[in-house]
Order: sequence, then structure tokens, then C-alpha cells
Amino acid sequence: MEPILQVALDFIDLHRAINVAKEAVEGGIDWIEAGTPLIKSCGLESVRQLKKLFPDKTIVADMKIMDAGRTEVEIAAKSGADIVVVMGNASDETIKESIEAGKNYGIKIMVDLMESAYNLTRAKQVADLKPDYIGTHIPIDQQMTGKTNFEKIKEITENIDIPLAVAGGLNSENIVDAIQAGAKILIIGGAITKSENAISSTKKIKEAVSKRIKIPTELYKRVDSLENIHKIFKKVSTSNISDAMHRKGWIKGIMPIIPIMKLFGPAVTVRTYPGDWAKPVEAVDIATEGSIIVIDAGGVAPAVWGELATHSAVIKKISGVVINGAIRDVEEIKKIKFPSFSSIICPQAGEPKGFGEINITIVISGISISPGDWIIGDDNGIVCIPKDNVIEIANRAMDVLEKENRLRKEIDKGGTLSQITEILKWEKQK
Repeated sequence: MEPILQVALDFIDLHRAINVAKEAVEGGIDWIEAGTPLIKSCGLESVRQLKKLFPDKTIVADMKIMDAGRTEVEIAAKSGADIVVVMGNASDETIKESIEAGKNYGIKIMVDLMESAYNLTRAKQVADLKPDYIGTHIPIDQQMTGKTNFEKIKEITENIDIPLAVAGGLNSENIVDAIQAGAKILIIGGAITKSENAISSTKKIKEAVSKRIKIPTELYKRVDSLENIHKIFKKVSTSNISDAMHRKGWIKGIMPIIPIMKLFGPAVTVRTYPGDWAKPVEAVDIATEGSIIVIDAGGVAPAVWGELATHSAVIKKISGVVINGAIRDVEEIKKIKFPSFSSIICPQAGEPKGFGEINITIVISGISISPGDWIIGDDNGIVCIPKDNVIEIANRAMDVLEKENRLRKEIDKGGTLSQITEILKWEKQK
């Protein structure tokens, strides 16, 4: 069979899902999926509406059935679903019941292996139950680690005879890899649903599929190494990062000295006494190219950093400085265009007494910063990402940015943020 392109509408608002579906259909999508978040938030009315609006399209209900297979397949079928999704880690009895119910109501069953996606043994067991399709679904949370392994998918397709669906981080650049691995159903989420123009994005992906070519994309892909992380931090804001960290990571009270100067890199930490600039300038000697010197001077004056320290940092190709305390020589630093963030500006310098430490854990405004933690700064301020989580948080921040791109375009077409997101509907019940 020729590869089938399926859009996964993982929205929580039905009108937004329908708008994207209309664009995707115009772009040439084959199947339309009512995603699990959509079904959970809007019920099977979402399936009914999609079938009513797109009667000639195959409608997939991603029910993620774990129990009561017959009942859940029945209600999905009666709502207009053509395919219903059952979980691969459900019991064999639930999968069998779902398959039998599918035959009874004239619809097909897809078994999603989810966490067992790379478990060949389970894939073979599911295949023996004879569903219509098997799905390998790389979970969103796993995608944020940047790890997508098509070799494991190929291993499954070589050992089962049932058409395989692949979901999780597919885009116009890597979808050919999924096809070459043997996937027959290509499930696209964010590369269409977060696009400012889902029509053109769908057409672009369709072209990649039909011509078997990789079409580069700047968005909708994730990194898996520190070597590539700079590409994300050049795009995302500290606001995106804070959202990705569940509104955490902001270092209160520290703002940029030079507007529109972004910085990002691993921290070289310094703890010093008020006005003692010995350890801050010694940290320049220790810091490596691309790092950020983060100084805790107790949040008070006099200055522990100025023009000459900045010149030294520029020579060492250090990316910037962040000071919980005072900086001076601002005019000269602006001319140098060195990314500098501080809580205080003052003309008075202290004395180089040599108290303090370098590359130890410091705490500023309640945020713990250890050597190697990543510091990102822009006009909104500074955020800190623990080094062990930096790849995941960077990917999640990119996800936030992509979703906002779509929302911005929807606002441009008419309506407010409150209206588009149905904010009243989602307010906490008293």
C-alpha cells in the first residue's frame, strides 16, 4: 500500500481542531485523527463533528482503550469513527474484544504499542491477534529527549505482516526515514497542527512523501545533544523556557544592561563578598569559550565588574556575565556589545580582596545555580536550567514557541486569546 498521511488533532478545543483539519484537508491529508486530548476534553462529539464535516475522510478515534474494549469501540463506531485505537499494553482479552467489536460495527482497529513500541516480542504477540493496523507511538514526553529510533521500527516491520503506523515527531525532514523503515501510515502532529499555515505544511509533507525526499524544516524537530542545542536557544525566549519549566527557573531582580542582547551558555559560578572583584576577574581565566560567568555578590554595591573585566572576557570568547550585585562602566560595555545582566548599576568599584569561591553552587533569588547549569538571558530577564535537564527543557521550549506561532496566526484571523482558547471553559471550578 502507498503511505497514508494522518493528522493527529491533539487539541483540547474542538473549534481549533476543526480549523486545522480544514486546512490539512485542503493540503491533501488522507486520514483525520481525533486525538486523545480532544476526545477527553470534548468527548465523542469531536468524532461526530469531524465525520459530519469530512464524510469522505477516514476518521481515527485515538481512544487509547485499556479496558471495556467492546463498549468503547461501540460508542466510537456509533459516533462515526472508521478506526479506533486500542493500547498494546492492554490485556489480550481487551484487544480481542475490541477487534471483534470492530468487525461487528464495520470499523477497523489499530493497536498502539506506545511504551512497547520497541518491544519486538509484544509486537509479534499483538500481530497474532490480527488487528487491522499496529501503531508505534513515540510518546510526546519521550520526544522531548530528542530520541527517535527508526531502526527499531524497521525491525518490527520486517517481522510482522500488518500495516504499521508511526507517530511521534515526524516532519518533512525525517518522514522519509519512517517510510524507509517500513511505515505505511504516517501520523503527523505538531508539524501540521502547530503550523501558521497548515495547508502549506501538509503540502510540503505530502511532497516529501510522494517524492521520497527530505525537505528541510527549521521547526517541529528536536535535538538530542548539547552540540545542537544552540540552534534552539537562538530561537526561543526566556518566557518560552519558563513555560517549559512549569513557570520555574526565573532569577528575580536581574535585568539586561544592553537591550536586545541574548545570551546562553553553561555557567561558571562565583561567590564573592560585596565589592570584592578578585574572584569575578579570576573566573575569566578559568572560564572556557561560550560559558557565562554568574556572580553572586549578595545583591548589593559596590561594583564587582566593569570595562576591563569585560575586555578580558571578550578576549576569552566568554558569552556573557550575570551579576547579583553591581556593574559599572555601562557606556563602555554597551560599545563593546557584551551581553551583561545585573541587579544594580553604580560607578563605585570595590577592592580585590580575594574572598569567595569559584565553581561552587550558589543561590540567587531562591534559584540554585551549579557549575555547568545553563543560563539563558534576554530582555525578559534570566532563567537557569539544570544541566541534567537542558536538552529536554530546550525541546519543550521549542514546543511552546511552535504552539504560540499557531495561536498568533489564529488571533490574526480574528478573535482574542481568551476567545480562541475558550479560557472561561477551562477556569478552575470553585
